[in-house]
Amino acid sequence: MRHSRIAACVSSLLLSAVCTLTGTTAAQAAPEAAGTGYVALGDSYSSGVGAGGYFANSGDCLRSSRAYPALWAASHRRSSFSFTACNGARTGDVMDHQLGTLGARTGLVSVTVGGSDSGFGHVMTTCVLRGSAACLSAVSEARTYMDSTLPHDLDRLYTAIRRKAPAARVIVLGYPHLYKVHGTCTGGLADASRSALNNAVDHLDTVIAKRVADHGFTFADVRGAFRDHEICTSSPWVRSVSLLAPVESYHPTSLGQSRGYLPVFTRSA
Repeated sequence: MRHSRIAACVSSLLLSAVCTLTGTTAAQAAPEAAGTGYVALGDSYSSGVGAGGYFANSGDCLRSSRAYPALWAASHRRSSFSFTACNGARTGDVMDHQLGTLGARTGLVSVTVGGSDSGFGHVMTTCVLRGSAACLSAVSEARTYMDSTLPHDLDRLYTAIRRKAPAARVIVLGYPHLYKVHGTCTGGLADASRSALNNAVDHLDTVIAKRVADHGFTFADVRGAFRDHEICTSSPWVRSVSLLAPVESYHPTSLGQSRGYLPVFTRSA
């Protein structure tokens, strides 16, 4: 009996020690097993069009070393960094060409998308070349698309991101106002057109934020960060129309990326 009791006690102590060690090992292993990779998806506002310093191997995607994803990755330790954002990308382009590096080890995802889907390039061209009436009509058409088609496309994309990166924190960043209405500009678009464009951005951000919330992601609003740095201010962080570099027109400058997008993303990450 005495030997049985001793054996039982020894077994109990060994089991306790094993459990303690196992628990410690698991606790130590958990951070290593957690996803720590960062994947930057999206359109030109994430690739860094307008900021310059484009990577030679990025081709027409115009990925910039001055874009907020590259700046954030350079100052934060992550197990991996995949920069797949591309100029002109729509939700379907992100779905088809940018999700390949997502996986169980992905811990952070950033994305801007929806502006190209809504035809903002066409809208801006119309506003610059065809006057206020045509501009307001183009803005109205874009808003209709935002309400009728874009929510479904965003749902498909966000669902795919979550499926491929189940453990990731997903941060969806919005778009800034383009103009300071009644600002310093003495020519160019009429204030009615500038106001309509800003209102369209507000509408787009609202549509995106709603879909983001429904998927449990985080919406990062950059409009406040860009306030008083829009076109028609003394220190704009958004490029106006440029005949020498038309693709960079109406995109954040390097300061727009480093002082506008980057701090907002950093607070959310």
